Order: sequence, then C-alpha cells, then structure tokens
Amino acid sequence: MKHLKMLLTLALAICSITTLTAQIKTSPKKQTEKGTVYSCPMKCEGSKTYNRPGKCPKCKMKLQAKNVSPSVAIYQCPMKCEGDKSYAKASKCPVCNMNLKTVNKEAVAANYQCPMKCEGDKMYAKAGKCPKCNMNLKAITATTTDEHKGHNHN
Repeated sequence: MKHLKMLLTLALAICSITTLTAQIKTSPKKQTEKGTVYSCPMKCEGSKTYNRPGKCPKCKMKLQAKNVSPSVAIYQCPMKCEGDKSYAKASKCPVCNMNLKTVNKEAVAANYQCPMKCEGDKMYAKAGKCPKCNMNLKAITATTTDEHKGHNHN
C-alpha cells in the first residue's frame, strides 16, 4: 500500500509539472509582413482589418491577406462645412476654423487636384476640370506628394 501511495503521488507530481510547463510555454508569434492586413472575405465587420492571420470572430471564416500600399494623408473638416472637400495638408477649415482631421483613404475613393494649385490644396473626389483655370484635374498619389517635400512653391 505504501508503494501504491508513493507511485500515485509521483504520477500526480509529474502531471502537474507538465501542465504547468504547458501553460507557461508560449507559442511563437507569427510575424506578419509589413504592409499586410487581414480582413474577413464576407465583410461581416465592414472594412475592419487585423494585423495577424486568423479567423473572423463573427463568422469564423479564415481572414484573407491584403497588401496595403503607403497612403497619402487626406484631411477634411470634421463638421463637413464644405461637404466632402479634402485637403492635402493639415491646417484649419476656412469656414469654421476647426483643425482638419485625417480621413480614411478608403472613405475617399479617389483624389484629384489642380496641377496649377490655383485653389491651394483643395481636392476633389471625381476627375474633371478645375473651376478656376479649366485644366484637367490630376490624380494624387503618394509619389505626387513626396516629390514636393522639402521645398515650398509660395
């Protein structure tokens, strides 16, 4: 009987030690590529994205990877005083004088601006012509804004 108690105590000790080490041991975190986000293919959470692969918390489907390109910051008035008018630089709204806020790139489908900058940093959502100089509006990309960094046209 003494040997049986000793054997059971030893078995219990081994089981508890293995359970503790299993709880302490952390699984290696998967490193995601820079510029990759994951989203649900069913869009059950709208345009919500995740930084790691996994499953959607709502529908349990596997999240799909999407590459994200560097985006251009777009600024709009939080009070929408000027409708959907956008600006390339952070400044103040000319109507209500509030600070302009950054807008999600997906919220603004496309950004077009006059190449002559006759309206300053004013942007338009659709391609067309500048109301002042009648030139075709130019699409704004990350490289377009980066080529003018470091100097001022004023």
